Amino acid sequence: MRPAIAAIILAAGLGKRMHSTKAKVLHEVLGRPMVSYVVAVAEKIAGEAVIVVVGHQAQAVRSAVSQTVAARYALQERQMGTGHAVQCALPLLPAGCGQVLVLCGDTPLLTVGTLQRLVADQVASGRDATLVAVNLENPTGYGRVLLNAQSRVCGIVEEADASASQRAIRLINSGIYCLRREFLAEMLPRLSTDNAQQEFYLTDIIRLGYESGKTIGVSPGADPEEILGVNTPQDLARVEALMARRNTISA
Repeated sequence: MRPAIAAIILAAGLGKRMHSTKAKVLHEVLGRPMVSYVVAVAEKIAGEAVIVVVGHQAQAVRSAVSQTVAARYALQERQMGTGHAVQCALPLLPAGCGQVLVLCGDTPLLTVGTLQRLVADQVASGRDATLVAVNLENPTGYGRVLLNAQSRVCGIVEEADASASQRAIRLINSGIYCLRREFLAEMLPRLSTDNAQQEFYLTDIIRLGYESGKTIGVSPGADPEEILGVNTPQDLARVEALMARRNTISA
């Protein structure tokens, strides 16, 4: 029997590069807050076990999400990084949940098919952690996926912390994960803020897991457009154009 799935959606940030007083995930794509697309996809996989981490303009984000799904909400009062955000959500995971999807609230082009493949890959392989990674011609702005000599995933380095050779890596972390609940509970308390942003990076659980002998892999094949995150008004315009084209094709 497939383990029960929960989804944690990170939606607490303001998004300074949007140059707006509105929380980033509330910016609209074709008339809908971008987070509403993500929670709709998550619900198709996790049912009622969707947890949204809120922070900036928490009530407004709750209101927007509630128009789409009946989610649970974890409050991240201080934005101390993605690892801290997931830690805030852990107590809300249902008792029967064996696998946890972690998604970003600013990736409205994400599809159900990609998440279905990710979960199936994670469960069939028996891994502790599986992440969606894609090769990009221009990986600027994304964390790079590090592989060891045997091509096994051994870590993720954020761009701000990457060396010149690491920045040349084109395999990027999408920020989309499927993780065993026990793995998350074991690794999150081991995170530190020893990095350029002085935050608890969720990405560090991949290195910690590798060093602890956990099984970690990549779920390849996602369309690079699907994992586009919105960080600037230019990103928003690009994502909206892609969404409009997708809707035209499917009409």
